Amino acid sequence: MLKFLSLLSALLLGFFAATAEGQSLVRVSYGNDFMSVGSGARALGMGSAHTAFAGDVTAAYWNPAGLVRLQGLEAAYMHSERFGGIVGYDYGAVAMPLPGSDGTLAISFFRQGVDNIKNTLNAWDRERNRPRENVNDFITSFSAADLAVMISYGTPVNERLSWGASVKVLNSSIGPFANAWGYSLDLGAQYHTGDYLIGVNLMDITTMMKFWSVDANELRALETEFGDEIPVGENEVILPTIKIGAARFFSFGDFSLIAAADTDLRFENRRTYYINVGGMSIEPHIGLEAGYIDTVFLRFGLTDFSTNRSGRINTSPTLGAGLRFGAFDFDYGFSSFAGAASDLGFTHRLSLRFSLDRLGSAS
Repeated sequence: MLKFLSLLSALLLGFFAATAEGQSLVRVSYGNDFMSVGSGARALGMGSAHTAFAGDVTAAYWNPAGLVRLQGLEAAYMHSERFGGIVGYDYGAVAMPLPGSDGTLAISFFRQGVDNIKNTLNAWDRERNRPRENVNDFITSFSAADLAVMISYGTPVNERLSWGASVKVLNSSIGPFANAWGYSLDLGAQYHTGDYLIGVNLMDITTMMKFWSVDANELRALETEFGDEIPVGENEVILPTIKIGAARFFSFGDFSLIAAADTDLRFENRRTYYINVGGMSIEPHIGLEAGYIDTVFLRFGLTDFSTNRSGRINTSPTLGAGLRFGAFDFDYGFSSFAGAASDLGFTHRLSLRFSLDRLGSAS
């Protein structure tokens, strides 16, 4: 499987290198930030502190090394709404241990988009300086969306250590006007001893390469009707992110507790977070999950640490709940109800996960 991932990465590299030939590269920040939403409502409820102990199908995103803990086929789906429902986010994945191997393979799909955006470029009559007659006939709708497909593989090194990798292919589109393709590679590892777990995920370790093209014909009205220049496509480079996490499990009879903390190290010269070392920003995440007889779960977290002009530290609390019923896990996450992010509206996530191995034990 490692050879397959290496071959796929090489093929993608060759394809995109040919696409980018003769064009300059631009280093950007937040170029694939839609992927930071992640996978699963459980993670949102815990403040996205998930790198060290993710061990189900959602681990393909948080840390592909955690895929080795799957006991059978798993599938998951999540829907999330952000910024008061303006932005929709959908995630789906399936994973299964490979027969005759210690490895586990996962395929994940992500989409974030704003739909039904009105295109009024052709609705203005420049000569008369007013909307055209029958203006609705000249108004169309489009979507601005980001898509990603991730192929992941995890395998154990020994009883305590595992590693994994993910190949990502992204597509961004702004209706019929502009389109971009990108690719990158993630590498992750998890180590556990007793009740303690440590994890690291090197996201976009190859750097994220993203190549934009613009359809000038679709934007011709910018030039003819408004006198603006038609933009041109460019090639973007997005630097890696290092996710480091630690977690500990506690057991109290019928009750359980997981305490986790993550730190995201970004190298894009972001200035929105309260710890910066040169061009590196440090983004903490803290999470707790309390469970009862491995069936009912309550979650709490802290994320989006930032400072205001007076130097005061703000953070966004998160809440979540989960219910396990046979082979199914139902999870809900809620955030952005306090702190600076609350001004952008609430964030809700609902997710469903199915585990085939638990279906057999439940029956």
